[in-house]
Amino acid sequence: MSAHTVDSSSLTETDVRLSATTSKGMGIAAAAGVVGLIAAFALGGAQGDKWKSFLLAYHTAYIYFISLSLGALFFVIIQHLVKAGWSVVVRRLAEIIAANIPLMALLFLPTAIFAFQAPYDLFIWLDLEKQKTDHLIHAKHAYLNQGFFIVRLLIYFGAWSALSWFFLSTSLKQDQSGDPKLTLLMKNVSAPAILVFGLTITFFAFDMLMSLNPHWFSTIFGVCFFAGSAMGFFALLALFARRVQKGGQLKNVVTPEHYHDIGKLLFAFVFFWGYVNFSQFMLIWYANIPEETIYYQHRAVGGWFAIGMLLLFGHFLIPFVGLLSRYAKRIPQILCFWGVWLLIAHYFDILYLVKPNFEMNGERYVSLGLLDIACLLGIGGLYVANLLRMAAKHPLVPVKDPRLDESLAFHNI
Repeated sequence: MSAHTVDSSSLTETDVRLSATTSKGMGIAAAAGVVGLIAAFALGGAQGDKWKSFLLAYHTAYIYFISLSLGALFFVIIQHLVKAGWSVVVRRLAEIIAANIPLMALLFLPTAIFAFQAPYDLFIWLDLEKQKTDHLIHAKHAYLNQGFFIVRLLIYFGAWSALSWFFLSTSLKQDQSGDPKLTLLMKNVSAPAILVFGLTITFFAFDMLMSLNPHWFSTIFGVCFFAGSAMGFFALLALFARRVQKGGQLKNVVTPEHYHDIGKLLFAFVFFWGYVNFSQFMLIWYANIPEETIYYQHRAVGGWFAIGMLLLFGHFLIPFVGLLSRYAKRIPQILCFWGVWLLIAHYFDILYLVKPNFEMNGERYVSLGLLDIACLLGIGGLYVANLLRMAAKHPLVPVKDPRLDESLAFHNI
């Protein structure tokens, strides 16, 4: 059993409030984000391909960061649904990550500005001429059309923003009142919330990723995207908790016991990601139907096969072995190493989902350069800055949650 030196009554401001140096980090992240976006627009305009390269790089980075917040929202909902006690001390960190969803809704505007007008290089089904000449796009027009697409996006962002706001604001309200009825309220809302979340993330994956190739379809694709999102979030959660502790907060609050459970969930979703992606590949390979095999045909040329092998080993087999040990999950430095590793792997997973759908100069080849880095820096800088802004405003722990003492005393058997 781990030794615990605090209980809920002995928590101080130093334990649960970010230090003054946070504002400096926030400013650096925001500046990096602005510079990154300016560089991305400059590089994208200089390509001379009517913003196609920019769109692909920006969309890849955008999906990467919003997936992390979606994974956080899933974690928050499921913890309330199952009445989890161990996770209370890290749940506020997840609530803060999930609360970045409204920012991500705003950051979709560049995609909408460039993708919703000719030459329709991202969502090719928006092209009315293709709808006339392409039978499959025409057959899917009732679903794949601009008006209905915008309505669906409003539903996704509206539902996620409302859920993230509800759980964070209700938890903060409990920080003030200590009313245990608020815990019951959040539990009751979590049941319909998980259904809404499951449906919206599935159709979001269909709309924002699978529709990039409207000729292809897969009923398990939404689950594949969800698995990667959850895995990416648990990697980020371990790093976020460790970074906060290095700043002097949560030192005696988040213990190796909590890292152990974060590591177990990270390990579980590494395996789950591998399982569902293998299931998709195996069924498509076995059936050998042209409408399905086109997905892997596009990813077998131009260096994309090497990226696929990189994902097989770097996203699944190597971290699976690395996280198998109990000690790898309990030692924060080791867990954070795998967190960084898997966040990088998750980016390549999103890259693998987006870019092979498109030809560049008549070929499908791996393109990863300054434009991609600029988009990552731009969106990532604003993402981190907003994360730190919200973390600085609120306690890092739900200080009056009725299960806080249980979480502080938690230990793995």
